[in-house]
Amino acid sequence: MKRPVWAVLVLLGVAAAVIYAADQLSKLWVINTLEEGVSKPVLGDFLHFYFVRNPGAAFSMASGSTWIFTILAAVITVVIIVFAKRIRSIAWALVFGLLLGGTLGNLTDRLTKPNGDGVVVVGNGHVIDFISTPWMMPAIYNVADMAIVSSMILLVLLTVLGIRLDGTREPRKKKTSRSGKEESTLITASTGSDVHPSTPGDSGADGGSSGD
Repeated sequence: MKRPVWAVLVLLGVAAAVIYAADQLSKLWVINTLEEGVSKPVLGDFLHFYFVRNPGAAFSMASGSTWIFTILAAVITVVIIVFAKRIRSIAWALVFGLLLGGTLGNLTDRLTKPNGDGVVVVGNGHVIDFISTPWMMPAIYNVADMAIVSSMILLVLLTVLGIRLDGTREPRKKKTSRSGKEESTLITASTGSDVHPSTPGDSGADGGSSGD
């Protein structure tokens, strides 16, 4: 269903703001509360808080490529802002809101946090990660990473369901049932075998035999 532009933009902005605030506030808490490099069990082996500084991408991947991900995050942010007015779907607004909030969260770290040498170099800062779920994956991540991954899952789901950016659905291909075709064929065949064209000779022949 198509939604007004203002409604879509408001949802996108609110989703992005909530994720961004949650990400930055949680990282501020981590810096002021947790000891770096020490794992703190929260829910047994299910959830640990493990404060690390990540120079790579989401889930501590591709360490050492900070500049590349800084540029990529900036490009993603610009693209979302530019194409936001084309979105007419609430679901797609949520997708891009989650993606924008998560991207801005990690981008802020790369622009403002110190690097491995403890020096703040714009674009080369390390991202604060602290959520560890050993039972699920060895990587450590943060609220922004969770939002980015959630947006990708939702994106795939909407694509599979055929929901477009403008809120419409892709038309389903009409399927003609085989039984319907067979039934139509049988009716046609039956009609053709029972009806015969009449000729003038037929009535005459019948009349002659009656007279006899």
